[in-house]
Amino acid sequence: MYTAEGKFNKHSIIEQYYPLVRRQAFNLKVKLPAGVDVDDLIQAGVEGLLSCVDRFDPDSGVAFSTYAHQRIRGAMIDELRSRDWLPRSVRRSGRELEQTIRKLEQRLGRPPEEREIAAELNIDLGDYHQLLLDTNNGLVLSYDEVISETPGNESNGDEDAEPEAQIGNAQLKQLLIEAIDMLPEREKLVMTLYYQEELNLKEIGAVLDVTESRVSQLHSQAIKRIRARVATD
Repeated sequence: MYTAEGKFNKHSIIEQYYPLVRRQAFNLKVKLPAGVDVDDLIQAGVEGLLSCVDRFDPDSGVAFSTYAHQRIRGAMIDELRSRDWLPRSVRRSGRELEQTIRKLEQRLGRPPEEREIAAELNIDLGDYHQLLLDTNNGLVLSYDEVISETPGNESNGDEDAEPEAQIGNAQLKQLLIEAIDMLPEREKLVMTLYYQEELNLKEIGAVLDVTESRVSQLHSQAIKRIRARVATD
């Protein structure tokens, strides 16, 4: 991995870590709409890998493999965000839904049920479920990335961030943990299976004995509950 001069050998690094780049790209692809090209994710991942060569500090106490893993995925997420492929109308609907959930939770003192959210939006339950599916197409975020997408938080989770930003991010992480803990049990289980156990939607559906689209709805609803709660605290 190093040259005779003791520097990183970029060709060797790409050769060694390319399988990891491909694996991360395909793992991410299954969560995305069909129009996203996996080759574009791989290219972004390779660029993220190469950026590690210039930014990695051997004295940081972090293994290069760990650092590279984070940077590769981060580069792919950045590529998706830069394209802004989710229509503005859908993004707007998603924000309105989060605001509705926030308002209902404050009023009721508990997580609102689906029928209550639909009624507040003045739509029937079927239309509400479709709204969850539509807005879920843009959700490729991990727990930490949910934090960085929360309104008012400008930190990108970079370890090079200023100490004040790191403290703020730590506080948001604690709020996130509390928000997840307050999810309805089925939604909490979906989040656990999806992010921690890394099951796909079809596999989670088999565990819960529901359709894949229903899992997608539950996942979308859970993310919106989390974002609504974190944004208010």
